[in-house]
Amino acid sequence: MLSKSQIKLITSLKQKKYRLQHGFFVVEGTKTIKELLQSKLTLQALYTTETFNIDAKDEILISKADLKRISFLTTPNKALAVFKIPKPKPINLNGMIVALDAIRDPGNLGTIIRLCDWFGIKDLLCSKETVDCFNPKVIQATMGSITRVNISYVDLAAFLSKAEPPVFGAFMEGETVYKKQLPNSGILVMGNEANGISKQVEATIDEKISIPRFGDLQATESLNVATATAILLSEFRRS
Repeated sequence: MLSKSQIKLITSLKQKKYRLQHGFFVVEGTKTIKELLQSKLTLQALYTTETFNIDAKDEILISKADLKRISFLTTPNKALAVFKIPKPKPINLNGMIVALDAIRDPGNLGTIIRLCDWFGIKDLLCSKETVDCFNPKVIQATMGSITRVNISYVDLAAFLSKAEPPVFGAFMEGETVYKKQLPNSGILVMGNEANGISKQVEATIDEKISIPRFGDLQATESLNVATATAILLSEFRRS
């Protein structure tokens, strides 16, 4: 049976301030947990209704009722693990990099992390206004890809203003990506879901690119930021 202190600690990790305070984050679901167990991340504790056959001191068998008490999901998925938040790694400016300006939606960030993993993007830069990558909903959406992408939170405008690689920004009025010669390396900036790229970050952009609309009515206001990221990364890799 879980103690009150265990329940209090785990449930507090839903909030960023407590994740930072304790240095832990939560992962749910057997598939994602197993993937993270194979990474270099440090497991703090694994609470499960079915054994994972790992070191006994790290695995704690609990009832379905207890799992429901600590789970952040409407329908808990057999297991919940607590991992230590890893220390930040140096940013490698070689190759292709994605930068996010105030992405707020956890699902969008999680999907973009998966896209970076799919397209071989090693480094993802996030403005300090971007949702925390250790948010439980972000972790859920990454499906384990968070272990293979180096995510750094920076003052994005200041960082990009000093960056040597060319900086590309996604804009509605940019040059169509389908007619542009794209390099093998650079920084691709994607903006906020509602407001796009901020004026401060826009000032650091070397080249504005866009995804043209092909619909007859031209009525669609914009693409989802994760969808747009997928299209642009595909074009960069195709070039």
